[in-house]
Amino acid sequence: MLSSTNSRGEDRPVKLFQTYDSPFPSRVRLLLYAKGIEVEIIHPPGFGASEETKAEYLKVNPIGRVPTLVLDDGRALPESEVICEYLEDAYPEPALRPADPWERAQMRLLSRICDFYVVMAMVPLFTLAGRSRRHWEPAVVEAAAGKLAEALAYLEDFIGTDGYAVGRGLTQADGAIAPQLVLASEWIPSVFGTPDPLLALPRLAAYWKAIQADPIIARILDETRQGILVQQQTARDRAAKAV
Repeated sequence: MLSSTNSRGEDRPVKLFQTYDSPFPSRVRLLLYAKGIEVEIIHPPGFGASEETKAEYLKVNPIGRVPTLVLDDGRALPESEVICEYLEDAYPEPALRPADPWERAQMRLLSRICDFYVVMAMVPLFTLAGRSRRHWEPAVVEAAAGKLAEALAYLEDFIGTDGYAVGRGLTQADGAIAPQLVLASEWIPSVFGTPDPLLALPRLAAYWKAIQADPIIARILDETRQGILVQQQTARDRAAKAV
Protein backbone atom coordinates (compact mmCIF):
# COMPACT_ATOMS: atom_id res chain seq x y z
CA MET A 1 0.00 0.00 0.00
CA LEU A 2 1.21 3.51 -0.72
CA SER A 3 2.42 5.17 2.47
CA SER A 4 3.17 8.82 3.08
CA THR A 5 5.55 10.67 5.39
CA ASN A 6 6.62 14.25 5.96
CA SER A 7 3.26 15.84 5.16
CA ARG A 8 3.58 19.57 5.73
CA GLY A 9 0.19 20.92 6.19
CA GLU A 10 -1.97 22.12 3.32
CA ASP A 11 -5.39 20.55 2.84
CA ARG A 12 -4.31 19.29 -0.57
CA PRO A 13 -0.55 19.78 -1.03
CA VAL A 14 1.25 18.56 -4.07
CA LYS A 15 2.51 15.00 -3.71
CA LEU A 16 5.95 13.73 -4.58
CA PHE A 17 6.30 9.99 -5.10
CA GLN A 18 9.97 9.31 -4.54
CA THR A 19 12.74 7.48 -2.69
CA TYR A 20 15.44 9.22 -0.68
CA ASP A 21 18.34 7.13 -1.96
CA SER A 22 17.82 8.10 -5.62
CA PRO A 23 19.53 11.27 -6.90
CA PHE A 24 16.68 12.09 -9.31
CA PRO A 25 13.96 13.01 -6.78
CA SER A 26 16.59 15.02 -4.89
CA ARG A 27 16.70 17.68 -7.59
CA VAL A 28 12.92 18.03 -7.35
CA ARG A 29 13.05 18.37 -3.57
CA LEU A 30 15.64 21.12 -4.03
CA LEU A 31 13.09 23.22 -5.91
CA LEU A 32 10.23 22.38 -3.55
CA TYR A 33 12.30 23.35 -0.50
CA ALA A 34 13.85 26.47 -2.05
CA LYS A 35 10.48 27.75 -3.24
CA GLY A 36 8.65 26.86 -0.02
CA ILE A 37 6.11 24.66 -1.80
CA GLU A 38 4.04 22.50 0.53
CA VAL A 39 4.55 18.84 -0.33
CA GLU A 40 3.46 15.41 0.81
CA ILE A 41 6.27 12.94 0.24
CA ILE A 42 5.20 9.38 -0.55
CA HIS A 43 7.43 6.33 -0.80
CA PRO A 44 5.89 4.06 -3.44
CA PRO A 45 6.09 0.26 -3.16
CA GLY A 46 8.39 -1.92 -5.18
CA PHE A 47 11.65 0.03 -5.02
CA GLY A 48 15.09 -0.97 -3.77
CA ALA A 49 15.15 -4.14 -1.68
CA SER A 50 11.40 -4.11 -1.19
CA GLU A 51 9.57 -7.35 -1.93
CA GLU A 52 6.42 -5.46 -2.91
CA THR A 53 5.35 -4.97 -6.51
CA LYS A 54 4.97 -1.66 -8.32
CA ALA A 55 1.41 -2.48 -9.42
CA GLU A 56 -0.25 0.25 -7.37
CA TYR A 57 2.37 2.84 -8.26
CA LEU A 58 2.00 2.08 -11.96
CA LYS A 59 -1.51 3.49 -11.71
CA VAL A 60 0.12 6.82 -10.80
CA ASN A 61 3.06 6.64 -13.22
CA PRO A 62 2.96 3.93 -15.90
CA ILE A 63 6.68 4.45 -16.57
CA GLY A 64 7.25 3.03 -13.10
CA ARG A 65 10.16 5.24 -12.09
CA VAL A 66 10.62 7.93 -9.47
CA PRO A 67 9.94 10.74 -9.05
CA THR A 68 6.36 11.60 -9.93
CA LEU A 69 4.78 14.91 -8.97
CA VAL A 70 1.02 14.85 -8.46
CA LEU A 71 -0.69 18.24 -8.42
CA ASP A 72 -3.51 19.15 -6.07
CA ASP A 73 -5.99 18.52 -8.90
CA GLY A 74 -4.68 14.97 -9.41
CA ARG A 75 -2.65 15.47 -12.59
CA ALA A 76 0.60 13.47 -12.50
CA LEU A 77 3.93 14.46 -14.01
CA PRO A 78 6.91 12.05 -14.19
CA GLU A 79 10.62 12.59 -14.96
CA SER A 80 12.73 14.80 -12.69
CA GLU A 81 13.99 17.29 -15.29
CA VAL A 82 10.47 17.85 -16.64
CA ILE A 83 9.13 18.30 -13.10
CA CYS A 84 11.83 20.87 -12.33
CA GLU A 85 11.02 22.85 -15.47
CA TYR A 86 7.33 22.79 -14.55
CA LEU A 87 8.02 24.01 -11.01
CA GLU A 88 10.16 26.87 -12.36
CA ASP A 89 7.37 27.93 -14.68
CA ALA A 90 4.58 27.52 -12.13
CA TYR A 91 6.50 29.00 -9.17
CA PRO A 92 8.97 31.48 -10.69
CA GLU A 93 10.19 32.97 -7.40
CA PRO A 94 12.80 32.43 -6.19
CA ALA A 95 14.26 31.43 -9.52
CA LEU A 96 16.60 28.46 -9.72
CA ARG A 97 17.26 29.08 -13.40
CA PRO A 98 19.85 31.81 -14.09
CA ALA A 99 18.54 34.88 -15.88
CA ASP A 100 21.59 35.02 -18.16
CA PRO A 101 21.09 32.78 -21.24
CA TRP A 102 24.68 31.51 -21.19
CA GLU A 103 24.52 30.61 -17.50
CA ARG A 104 21.15 28.95 -18.06
CA ALA A 105 22.73 26.87 -20.82
CA GLN A 106 25.59 25.94 -18.48
CA MET A 107 23.04 24.82 -15.88
CA ARG A 108 21.38 22.54 -18.40
CA LEU A 109 24.73 21.26 -19.67
CA LEU A 110 25.86 20.24 -16.20
CA SER A 111 22.54 18.52 -15.52
CA ARG A 112 22.78 16.68 -18.83
CA ILE A 113 26.32 15.51 -18.07
CA CYS A 114 25.03 14.09 -14.80
CA ASP A 115 22.13 12.27 -16.44
CA PHE A 116 23.86 10.93 -19.55
CA TYR A 117 27.40 10.30 -18.34
CA VAL A 118 27.76 10.22 -14.54
CA VAL A 119 24.68 8.12 -13.81
CA MET A 120 25.27 5.76 -16.73
CA ALA A 121 28.84 5.17 -15.54
CA MET A 122 27.51 4.15 -12.12
CA VAL A 123 24.85 1.75 -13.41
CA PRO A 124 27.14 -1.33 -13.45
CA LEU A 125 28.06 -0.60 -9.82
CA PHE A 126 24.41 -0.22 -8.83
CA THR A 127 23.81 -3.62 -10.43
CA LEU A 128 26.70 -5.27 -8.60
CA ALA A 129 25.65 -3.75 -5.28
CA GLY A 130 22.38 -5.64 -5.54
CA ARG A 131 24.18 -8.97 -5.94
CA SER A 132 26.16 -11.14 -3.53
CA ARG A 133 29.80 -10.09 -3.25
CA ARG A 134 30.92 -13.47 -4.53
CA HIS A 135 29.46 -12.47 -7.89
CA TRP A 136 31.37 -9.20 -8.07
CA GLU A 137 33.85 -9.11 -10.94
CA PRO A 138 36.95 -6.95 -10.25
CA ALA A 139 37.26 -6.11 -13.94
CA VAL A 140 33.70 -4.77 -14.01
CA VAL A 141 34.32 -2.66 -10.91
CA GLU A 142 37.57 -1.27 -12.33
CA ALA A 143 36.00 -0.46 -15.70
CA ALA A 144 32.99 1.24 -14.13
CA ALA A 145 35.20 3.26 -11.77
CA GLY A 146 37.23 4.39 -14.77
CA LYS A 147 34.11 5.45 -16.68
CA LEU A 148 32.87 7.31 -13.62
CA ALA A 149 36.17 9.18 -13.28
CA GLU A 150 35.93 10.09 -16.96
CA ALA A 151 32.36 11.38 -16.56
CA LEU A 152 33.23 13.40 -13.46
CA ALA A 153 36.10 14.95 -15.40
CA TYR A 154 33.50 16.41 -17.75
CA LEU A 155 31.93 18.15 -14.76
CA GLU A 156 35.40 19.33 -13.75
CA ASP A 157 35.67 21.17 -17.07
CA PHE A 158 32.41 23.08 -16.65
CA ILE A 159 31.74 23.40 -12.90
CA GLY A 160 31.57 26.89 -11.42
CA THR A 161 34.27 28.28 -9.14
CA ASP A 162 32.19 30.52 -6.86
CA GLY A 163 30.79 27.84 -4.55
CA TYR A 164 27.89 26.85 -6.80
CA ALA A 165 27.60 24.89 -10.02
CA VAL A 166 26.72 28.02 -12.00
CA GLY A 167 27.20 31.61 -10.91
CA ARG A 168 26.94 32.69 -7.29
CA GLY A 169 23.65 31.11 -6.25
CA LEU A 170 21.68 27.90 -6.09
CA THR A 171 20.40 26.52 -9.40
CA GLN A 172 18.85 23.32 -10.69
CA ALA A 173 22.35 22.12 -11.56
CA ASP A 174 23.26 21.89 -7.88
CA GLY A 175 20.26 19.64 -7.33
CA ALA A 176 21.50 17.39 -10.14
CA ILE A 177 25.16 17.26 -9.13
CA ALA A 178 25.32 17.23 -5.33
CA PRO A 179 23.31 14.04 -4.64
CA GLN A 180 25.30 12.19 -7.29
CA LEU A 181 28.55 13.21 -5.62
CA VAL A 182 27.34 11.47 -2.45
CA LEU A 183 27.20 8.28 -4.51
CA ALA A 184 30.40 8.88 -6.47
CA SER A 185 32.62 10.21 -3.70
CA GLU A 186 31.21 8.44 -0.62
CA TRP A 187 29.03 5.41 -1.35
CA ILE A 188 31.01 3.80 -4.20
CA PRO A 189 34.44 4.08 -2.49
CA SER A 190 33.02 2.71 0.77
CA VAL A 191 31.26 -0.24 -0.89
CA PHE A 192 33.76 -1.20 -3.58
CA GLY A 193 37.02 0.00 -2.05
CA THR A 194 37.82 2.24 -5.00
CA PRO A 195 39.64 5.58 -4.61
CA ASP A 196 37.65 8.76 -4.18
CA PRO A 197 37.56 10.11 -7.76
CA LEU A 198 37.41 13.70 -6.53
CA LEU A 199 41.02 13.46 -5.35
CA ALA A 200 42.08 13.93 -8.97
CA LEU A 201 39.55 16.70 -9.71
CA PRO A 202 40.44 19.87 -7.75
CA ARG A 203 37.69 22.14 -9.10
CA LEU A 204 34.97 19.57 -8.50
CA ALA A 205 36.39 18.78 -5.06
CA ALA A 206 36.35 22.48 -4.17
CA TYR A 207 32.75 22.71 -5.36
CA TRP A 208 31.79 19.64 -3.32
CA LYS A 209 33.28 21.14 -0.16
CA ALA A 210 31.62 24.53 -0.72
CA ILE A 211 28.14 23.37 -1.77
CA GLN A 212 27.66 21.35 1.39
CA ALA A 213 27.56 24.61 3.33
CA ASP A 214 24.34 25.66 1.57
CA PRO A 215 21.50 24.86 4.03
CA ILE A 216 19.08 23.50 1.43
CA ILE A 217 21.74 21.32 -0.18
CA ALA A 218 22.84 20.18 3.29
CA ARG A 219 19.27 19.08 4.01
CA ILE A 220 19.05 17.16 0.74
CA LEU A 221 22.42 15.49 1.25
CA ASP A 222 21.46 14.42 4.77
CA GLU A 223 18.24 12.91 3.39
CA THR A 224 20.22 11.14 0.66
CA ARG A 225 22.75 9.69 3.09
CA GLN A 226 20.01 8.50 5.42
CA GLY A 227 18.12 7.02 2.47
CA ILE A 228 21.19 5.04 1.43
CA LEU A 229 21.64 3.71 4.97
CA VAL A 230 18.00 2.63 5.16
CA GLN A 231 18.25 0.95 1.77
CA GLN A 232 21.40 -0.90 2.78
CA GLN A 233 19.82 -2.09 6.02
CA THR A 234 16.71 -3.27 4.17
CA ALA A 235 18.90 -5.26 1.80
CA ARG A 236 20.82 -6.83 4.70
CA ASP A 237 17.60 -7.75 6.48
CA ARG A 238 16.23 -9.34 3.32
CA ALA A 239 19.45 -11.30 2.77
CA ALA A 240 19.37 -12.54 6.37
CA LYS A 241 15.83 -13.84 5.96
CA ALA A 242 16.87 -15.73 2.84
CA VAL A 243 19.60 -17.67 4.68
